[in-house]
Amino acid sequence: MRLPRGGSLGARLAAAHAFVRLTAGPYQLHLRADLASHAGALATRLPLLGIEENVGAGNRGGGFHLRLDGAPELFVRRARRGGAIRLVLDDLYVGLRPRPVRELAVTAEAARRGVPVAEPLGAAVRWVAPGVYRGFFMTRAISGMTLWEFVQTDDDSAVRAHVLQTARAAVETMLRCGLYHPDLNLHNLFVTPQGESFAMVILDLDKARLYRGPLRGYARRRIADRLLRSARKLDPAGRYLNAAALKILDLA
Repeated sequence: MRLPRGGSLGARLAAAHAFVRLTAGPYQLHLRADLASHAGALATRLPLLGIEENVGAGNRGGGFHLRLDGAPELFVRRARRGGAIRLVLDDLYVGLRPRPVRELAVTAEAARRGVPVAEPLGAAVRWVAPGVYRGFFMTRAISGMTLWEFVQTDDDSAVRAHVLQTARAAVETMLRCGLYHPDLNLHNLFVTPQGESFAMVILDLDKARLYRGPLRGYARRRIADRLLRSARKLDPAGRYLNAAALKILDLA
């Protein structure tokens, strides 16, 4: 099942997960209710992302930490395109159902089901023409690094195996909870400290879908194949991910 229909996506998000929809400056915002008072500050700061910092985080340089007085530290991902189309449109999207709002709804429901995702806090859309927009997705900032960065950094084989097992467990939870992530790779599995150990957080649900029951069969194989392709592409020589490590990540 995809997200249930009936009413606007923003209205369904508000009803199910206590987010509010409001307008501040040129932005349409969907914020967790306790952050509504920060709408004006967000509208002031969002246009500066990428200007105050030279380069953002992530593959496309679109992720930024944002601190507002009286609010949790935010991680804001500015929607940017990949592939050749980025040379033409970069951060412009076309459609009447903004992708960051949909991602917020999917992430909030995934979190409710128990999937280890970054805590969703909001989404913002700036319409630049009818059906054309720029978008932003907001979560609580977390410390750590991507799984790919981690395996390159930690040379303790026992620790590395433990973290890979943690990644596998997180993905198994995702599958059991009915979340289909079409682009699961080593860049959007995020390792964060948890006491004296580590936890795994699944990122970037932009194109993810939710289903009623656990994912099995073809859906599971596609996710498994995508994850292994990512590992082999990033580490073709097996310098960081040997056969034993790949076996841990193999969900088939």
